[in-house]
Amino acid sequence: MASIQKEIPIAAPAAAVWDAVRDFGAVHIRLAPGFVTDTRLDGDVRIVSFANGSVVREQLVDCNDERRRLVYTIRNQRITQHSASFQIFPEGEERCRMIWTTDVLPHEIAPYIEQQMELGARAMQDTLGRLRV
Repeated sequence: MASIQKEIPIAAPAAAVWDAVRDFGAVHIRLAPGFVTDTRLDGDVRIVSFANGSVVREQLVDCNDERRRLVYTIRNQRITQHSASFQIFPEGEERCRMIWTTDVLPHEIAPYIEQQMELGARAMQDTLGRLRV
């Protein structure tokens, strides 16, 4: 299984970043606008539309406020295994680090997933860097 990890330094307090990350239905507004164009909730599933035209169903697995960790999964025709997590770590009062990890099969899709994660990481870093408590 391919495992892809992005460490994203963010110039904003961990509490403010976590508040945006944990808002499962507002990715297109609070987390990665531009990269994500729309998000709709269907129970514990969010239907995410991306700027490149793809649409995926991401099922919430866990949202842990104490650990500042959110986990979701995707299953579709192209992806046989996909689980991803965001975790936020404070680095002082005004900075934090987001760790975004995705485990995916088949291996052949990993380069595409990594490219999308790189674009998403940039969008999140820009958006979340403007947050304040």
